[in-house]
Amino acid sequence: MRLLLLSDTHLPVRAKALQPQVWSLVEQADLVIHAGDWVDVATLEALEARSRRLVGVGGNNDGPELHARLGEIARVEVDGVRIAVIHETGPAAGREARCDALFGPASDAPADVLVFGHSHIPWDTTTPSGLRLLNPGSPTDRRRQPVGTVMTAAIDGGQLVDVQLVPTPR
Repeated sequence: MRLLLLSDTHLPVRAKALQPQVWSLVEQADLVIHAGDWVDVATLEALEARSRRLVGVGGNNDGPELHARLGEIARVEVDGVRIAVIHETGPAAGREARCDALFGPASDAPADVLVFGHSHIPWDTTTPSGLRLLNPGSPTDRRRQPVGTVMTAAIDGGQLVDVQLVPTPR
């Protein structure tokens, strides 16, 4: 199972469109996960049309229609791997403890992987309880990064494997 992780596309504000490279990754993925800040409904609809399967959440720059369609938290289980998606997890300091409390093994709805966005800064760590935290960055608004980014990964035999940060130059 091939995954593509996206966040903070900010279309059409930060860019007019996603790069052809990103669309190619969308078409190769079995599951596309978008962690919010789509900005317009057209981006959601385009990704729905071109993805085999899409899971996403609303972000702080998304309007009421996107939030109504997507919600604040999404959950999906793929081959035994429990994935949660949220837009914002707060400051980097203390992130692991906050995420463990909300999504770790002792939470009401534990996850194995938490995909998040908001900062536009890629992040890949594992909390003390074993929760994997992944932020793919932004393909269109690199902020303090050299280039925009997305992440690819796979689920094989009930395990998340081959997590890769993929540069998305413009």
